[in-house]
Amino acid sequence: MNNRENQDFRLLLRNVGTEWKWLMNYILRYKLEILIYALIGIVGTAMGLGASVASKHLIDAVIARDSGTLGLAAALAAGLGLGQVLINAGTSRLVTVIATRVKNEIRSSIYEHILRCRWEDINKYHSGDLLNRLEGDVGAVSGSIVSYIPSIFTRLTQFLGSLAIVLYYDPTMVLFALISAPFVFFSSRFTAKMMRKYNQESREMNGRILSFSSESIQNLQSIKAFDLTRRYTRDFRSLLDRYRTLRLAHDKFSVLLTLAMSVLGLLVSYACYGWGVWRLWQGAISYGTMMLFLQLSGSLTAAFSSLVSLAPSAISIATAAGRIKEITDLPMEPDRDRAAAKAMAEFAEGVHIRCDDVTYCYADGDSPVLRNVSFEAAPGQTIAFVGPSGEGKTTILRLLLGLVEPSEGSLTVTGGGETLTISDSTRRLCAYVPQGNTIFSGTIGENLRVVAPHATDEALIEALKTADAWGFVSQLPQGLDTRIGERGVNFSEGQIQRISIARAVLRQAPVLIMDEATSALDSDTEERVLKALMASAPHRTCILTTHRPSMLRYCASVYRLTEHGSLIKES
Repeated sequence: MNNRENQDFRLLLRNVGTEWKWLMNYILRYKLEILIYALIGIVGTAMGLGASVASKHLIDAVIARDSGTLGLAAALAAGLGLGQVLINAGTSRLVTVIATRVKNEIRSSIYEHILRCRWEDINKYHSGDLLNRLEGDVGAVSGSIVSYIPSIFTRLTQFLGSLAIVLYYDPTMVLFALISAPFVFFSSRFTAKMMRKYNQESREMNGRILSFSSESIQNLQSIKAFDLTRRYTRDFRSLLDRYRTLRLAHDKFSVLLTLAMSVLGLLVSYACYGWGVWRLWQGAISYGTMMLFLQLSGSLTAAFSSLVSLAPSAISIATAAGRIKEITDLPMEPDRDRAAAKAMAEFAEGVHIRCDDVTYCYADGDSPVLRNVSFEAAPGQTIAFVGPSGEGKTTILRLLLGLVEPSEGSLTVTGGGETLTISDSTRRLCAYVPQGNTIFSGTIGENLRVVAPHATDEALIEALKTADAWGFVSQLPQGLDTRIGERGVNFSEGQIQRISIARAVLRQAPVLIMDEATSALDSDTEERVLKALMASAPHRTCILTTHRPSMLRYCASVYRLTEHGSLIKES
């Protein structure tokens, strides 16, 4: 084997070791349950071996017509067999209970990381890929965490117990039973590498299929409108064909490996059978002993193969764990100023926002989106950012929401005599109306209470009135209890936009941020909404982006973004 292959294999082992070290955090939380599972497995295996020995004596007693030994051997064989059945049933139940708890814990952990890690870090992953890791990879890992370590002890007990019994009755039989051991051992290195490769490719392809299907279903209306159904169907089938090719290649490898192991197992069985017949012919062993040899030789070969197979299994588990670890290793938002931000949010006189010489460049960008940007917004003021699409307006809002941090410069908020750097903590000061459709499935009332879980129906109605939405909501047969389908089906964009504005109003935050929030409203509705927003909270600081000149007359200051990312104050 050349140096490159050795380096690749060492890297593989190092990565697997790192991933298993991460897994141990979960394994140690359930060490008592896993220990109990391992002990139960060892006892069950020992019972199985004992039943085999008892069967040997039972057969010999039948042939010798030894009625005294016959009853005892039969009772022992039956009792041990029944005990093994009961233990297997209990073990299965225990595994289900623990595996479910572990799966829920890991799912909860990775879901929390997805929501709480830095926006720019998690935004690199497609939502379909994240869902695949949250469900597929977690499912692959959770059951393995519980069963893998106990299986080491169980299989080792099976191997050593079978070996000891065979050695006791005929040491030569061990050589026949383990004739396949060198092949299994030396092939395990190649098997491990291939398992790692196929597992990675399979999981990545699963993620691509899930991402494609999720995205296309979310945009089903557009696909139909552009008559793209056949194209998307064809592209989806192409992805499935690639997955099929990958799976068939994996299956071919598995079939060939299984075939080779089966042939070896057959040779071992024949060798053991021949040796047993020969020893029986010589009168060196009894018929019961020969039957015991035949049973344990297969058990010994299977136990050795299963021990060796633990290495590829460990790699398969580690592959899924590595994909989960990749997400949980992302840094989470620190939320350092949580208490101070909560206190500032209660300040009745509003807050003041100041931006000084801020420059920002996305991690995957070649040049800054914003250059030396400065502005300020006082309580009771409304300021607007205008300019062509793609020039940085939404980036400014992301900075204000603490989703990203300035590369240079400072961005602060002041209120109640305290000044905080804008971060994930100061997000508590903001209510946000995003661009596009961000409504959730559920009722209108549930959508509004997302930001205020304990709000009364009266508070919801007041917020809807401020957003000029109560007029159409009150006419619905179920009013606030009217269900909104996925992506606001059966509601117009203008209606969805007003419900989103009402949700932001209900939050009662000192800062209101709106990103093209009235783009789907006619001019009269827009005017009513803006006037109502200003009247509802005189000390609220409003920051908005817009392409509509009609909104600018309500603004104390208007800032225009240039194509180079600089900011010019127009009024």
